[in-house]
Amino acid sequence: MYQPFAIGSRFRIVPPDTPPATNGRIDLVIAKGAFGSGEHETTASCLEALEELPEVDGASVLDLGSGTGILALAALKLGASRALCIDISPDAVKTCRRNGELNGLAGRLRHHTGSLDSLPAQETFDLVLANIYGDLLVDLADDLVARVAPGGLMLLSGMLWEYNYEVRKLYEERDCAVVKNRMLEEFSTVLLRKNGQPQGAARR
Repeated sequence: MYQPFAIGSRFRIVPPDTPPATNGRIDLVIAKGAFGSGEHETTASCLEALEELPEVDGASVLDLGSGTGILALAALKLGASRALCIDISPDAVKTCRRNGELNGLAGRLRHHTGSLDSLPAQETFDLVLANIYGDLLVDLADDLVARVAPGGLMLLSGMLWEYNYEVRKLYEERDCAVVKNRMLEEFSTVLLRKNGQPQGAARR
């Protein structure tokens, strides 16, 4: 068990059976396990970025390397319409599924055990979240960009400083524009927008 803690201006991370927040914060109920509960600086950075994105409302979301599912859960609690969580670890998928139930969001979550290329090729999303290692963000650049709908957003983190420039350059070469680049203590977070007209109201 761990003590509840705040992230950003809107979220509070809590263990199961914690009384609801009374200060207006959004509770994310995360069962403590091998995949963390949000303490890492990259997770916190992603949550802080999500709470500032009005585009989350109504969005379809892909959370690659979802772990506990904390980022997808946060997006859903900010108004995203649905989310697909994908991880290569069956244990992570099990944890993510459990956290979806704890947050009352199981009906808006899908889960997939496997790699990105095992998803249907035609499926795209308004918002792609990937808090994974920098070398994976490099290797998966083509596939990740292909998963983003025109005008959609990608929130990438988990990369050490040394990968930041390479990741930004690769994704810019693939028709994406950097919206925000944040350097953390050791890692970094990059928000990008894929060029093209967003689907807008058609997605809702």
